Amino acid sequence: MNKKVSVRILILTTIAMMFSFTVWASLSPLAAEFEEIYGLSATEKSILVAVPVILGSVMRVPLGILADRFGGRKVFTLLLLFTVVPLIGVSFSTSYLMLLFWAFFLGMSGASFAVSITFVSQWTPKEKQGTALGINGIGNIGNALAGFSLPAIVAMVGIQATFLGLIFPILLMAVLLWFWTPETPRTGEKKTVTGSLSVLKFKHSWILSLFYFVTFGAFVAFTMYLPTLLMDLYNVSPVDAGARSAGFVVLATLVRPIGGYLGDKWGAGRVLTWVFLGIIAGSLGISASLSSLWLLTFPCLLVALMTGVGNGAVFRLVPELFPASTGAVTGIVGASGGLGGFFPPILLGTIKDATGSYMLGFILLSLLSIVCLVINMIYYHIRQTSTEHSSQ
Repeated sequence: MNKKVSVRILILTTIAMMFSFTVWASLSPLAAEFEEIYGLSATEKSILVAVPVILGSVMRVPLGILADRFGGRKVFTLLLLFTVVPLIGVSFSTSYLMLLFWAFFLGMSGASFAVSITFVSQWTPKEKQGTALGINGIGNIGNALAGFSLPAIVAMVGIQATFLGLIFPILLMAVLLWFWTPETPRTGEKKTVTGSLSVLKFKHSWILSLFYFVTFGAFVAFTMYLPTLLMDLYNVSPVDAGARSAGFVVLATLVRPIGGYLGDKWGAGRVLTWVFLGIIAGSLGISASLSSLWLLTFPCLLVALMTGVGNGAVFRLVPELFPASTGAVTGIVGASGGLGGFFPPILLGTIKDATGSYMLGFILLSLLSIVCLVINMIYYHIRQTSTEHSSQ
């Protein structure tokens, strides 16, 4: 493979995914603006924030398969061009229902993850895929870009101009991907959709999906709902809440390659043991510190650190367990992670309306992490340790 071409694809797809994730997370830091415009309840706000997640999650599976069949260049370019339509729709929405309609299709931008990962893996030598995919995952930092920039931009130019302005970087990346990246060479027989989905018959597909449901799902849920939670509990401004939430995203994103590296060095099962222990401690810490913004900061940063490392470690296991079906499993596992980010915001909003507190939601996260910890110990950590001992 041409090294320069591989590097160029890695750089362009990572930047394109960054802007796509900025679009995907664009409604979250602006929830307070929409609340004021439409008089939304906590549940209605949480639904608005979560709606883009559902389509961006589900569509990772078919778009990952399409990228395998037709090449990342075509699929990624078309995805970027499609994203322009809901951006225009959101900018001209005049009611909450209209906004929800376009927010749903805005979620397509979240499916860029599966296309980008597949495109990069197709052009990267197997011995370097772990590092390359870890770097490519930095495109998740688009969530932070949304939190940092959009509230301030809306304060200056308004919501309509902000969403119309997002069209320009999306179109720019579509042009660059189309003209500056090559088609993926055809190698061997192309799998049918049924053949690609056949990996679902293996238990490891479901286990990895559960792990990513927790690690990436928590990352997405915090990204999408943390601004709302901070504004609701501590009356901070949208700009301040967006900046604090962006700090969570930056930390979780930057440590993702470290998770892949540690998985290479120590074994992903061992890394995930510490990840789930950390998420358990962090989520329980959050549930006990909701009364203080300063106390809340530390367990939130712990969860950011653990989810970022966990995301990298989970995807270290994908090519290891499914070397011949990496693209299909990437789409399935990626979809489960996105769905993991869809339910918590709605659950948190509902719990807040019903109980007046978010505490129960974070306790449930700790319980689910305990389940993952036990499964990981049975299937990966203990098995890996025994293999090491038998080889000595």
